[in-house]
Amino acid sequence: MELLDIVDEQGCPTGKTEERSIVHANGLRHRTSHVWIARSVSGRWQVLLQKRALNKDSFPGKYDTSSAGHIPAGIEPLDSAIRELEEELGIKAEPEQLEFIGSISIFFEKEFHGKMFKDNEKVSVFLFNGDVDIDRIEVQKEEIDSVAWFDLEETFEACMAHDPRFCVPVKGLALVRDYLERKSPMAE
Repeated sequence: MELLDIVDEQGCPTGKTEERSIVHANGLRHRTSHVWIARSVSGRWQVLLQKRALNKDSFPGKYDTSSAGHIPAGIEPLDSAIRELEEELGIKAEPEQLEFIGSISIFFEKEFHGKMFKDNEKVSVFLFNGDVDIDRIEVQKEEIDSVAWFDLEETFEACMAHDPRFCVPVKGLALVRDYLERKSPMAE
C-alpha cells in the first residue's frame, strides 16, 4: 500500500495521509517529483522522454517526463527524485546532480482502463546535471516501455498542439525550456 501526504495549495503536508488509489479516485492534492534529463546536440537542446508501459493507470503508451513519481508520505521531494531516477532508469544520482528549478500544479480528470482517474498534484521539478548514455539505461519494465531523445523545441510545440504521442506536462516542459534557454547549449 502506497501512502501519500495530502498537501495544501503550497504543497505543504497537512498531516493527513491517504492510499494512492483513494488519492486518485477522489482527486486529493498530493506531491510528485519530476526529473528532466537534457543534453545539447549540435547547438539544440534535447530531452529524454520515457514511454509509459501499457499497464500504467494513466496515459499508457505515451511519452512522458524523463523520470517522475509520487512522493511517499514523510519523504522529501529531492530524496524521492533520486529514488525514482534509480528505480525507473537505473541512474544513481547524487543530491548535487539534481537542480531544483521550480514547482508546478497539475490537475485533470480522465478515464483510463474504464475507470475515472483524478490527478491533483503539486510537482517539484528537477533538472539532472550529469551525462546519460541511453544504451546504459535500465528501464523499470513494470513502469516504462522504452526511452528516447527528443528535440526540446519540437516536443514543446507538439505538446502545445496536443500531439497524442505525448502526455508530457506542458508546464513542466516550459519550466525546463525557460531554464535551458538561459544556458547556452554547447555543440557536441
